[in-house]
Amino acid sequence: MDKVAVAFWGAYFGAVALMLTASLAAFVRTSQRVALMVALSALMSGLFVIAYLGWLPVEGDVLHRVQAHVAVGATVMLGLMLLSLLGLLRRRDLARRAYAFMVSAGVAVLALGWLLESLESLVLSSIMALGVGAADLGVAIRSAMRGDRLARVAVVGVCVMLLATAGLSWIAVQGDAPWQLHAIAATAGITYLATMATALWARYSYLIELSEVLAHGPSYDPVTRMRSHSETGQLVGDMFFGRDTAGTPLGVIAVTIANLRALENLHGRAAYNHALFICATRLRRHVPAGVEMGRLGEDGFLLLLRDGRDTQQLVRISRLLRERLSRPVVLSTSRDPTALEAGRTEWVAEVGVGLLAAGAKLRPSQAVAAARGMSLTAWSYPSRVAWLSHGEITELLPDGA
Repeated sequence: MDKVAVAFWGAYFGAVALMLTASLAAFVRTSQRVALMVALSALMSGLFVIAYLGWLPVEGDVLHRVQAHVAVGATVMLGLMLLSLLGLLRRRDLARRAYAFMVSAGVAVLALGWLLESLESLVLSSIMALGVGAADLGVAIRSAMRGDRLARVAVVGVCVMLLATAGLSWIAVQGDAPWQLHAIAATAGITYLATMATALWARYSYLIELSEVLAHGPSYDPVTRMRSHSETGQLVGDMFFGRDTAGTPLGVIAVTIANLRALENLHGRAAYNHALFICATRLRRHVPAGVEMGRLGEDGFLLLLRDGRDTQQLVRISRLLRERLSRPVVLSTSRDPTALEAGRTEWVAEVGVGLLAAGAKLRPSQAVAAARGMSLTAWSYPSRVAWLSHGEITELLPDGA
């Protein structure tokens, strides 16, 4: 092998070593599940590269058979890990089907490979690796189009993984290749490890933050990573009395969650904190730029828009929040960081949204109280959204109603 190619692969295995070190750090911080994913991702991809480069103490037909088996095993493991990273294996029924399909496909390819020549078996396993990678890419793109930021990183990772797999397959089948192909495959492999490390770190930091939330509750306001109730009051005063134009109304939206207290009574404070954390995360993710947010009591949020003249914008935001916050979520009832993603309690927020355009004659406390009151009234409406119409609280009907 050319010295330049060896240098590129040396850089790749340096990246593998860094990921293994990161997995040890995650294990020390008690996040064993994330540590296992980081370590397996590094080890399986490294084993795949070692086998396909022919750096094993076997050769000839035996080497091709070993390469075929390693390709199938690595493909199954890495494919399932990607689905887990995207959160698609949280439901037990989907997880069972995914495991059954991947394992069955791997066994079928291996069985068929033993009916073929060793080199043909290697080609078949490589085709499976590329096919599963293409399927994973489709899943990641679909999740990314739904707004999952982690999936966007996964799309990049799978693309470069496919490039590395194609290059390594050519090297393994042909037995020799120019250093340029080695350089491309090694660089793609390093990029894959970097993107996976980025995605896993995002998952890891989320779990660390969530463990702090469950342990400390509202006194530690990464629970919502928003302004506390008292700071929200200060924000309201600043926005009402600091308007650029006295005649410009402020948009006020109050969101209240009816069943948070019931959740705490049934499943404890940890489940309550987890639900509040998820709701706040969804709010921050979907609220447009320029909208100020904060806590409103123990079970609500307040959103303020500096220009409330566009009532259609207020309506759009209110409907969006109602729809996003009402999606089901599986909650953890344990404060153990290792069990944060193993929750079994499915919960749906009972959301009420109240909105109004607060004119200059309305005092800050009156505006907030009115929006809060409308959000409480909205619990009784099918649309779960209420607003002021001709001076009375009225249900905001869905589009087309």
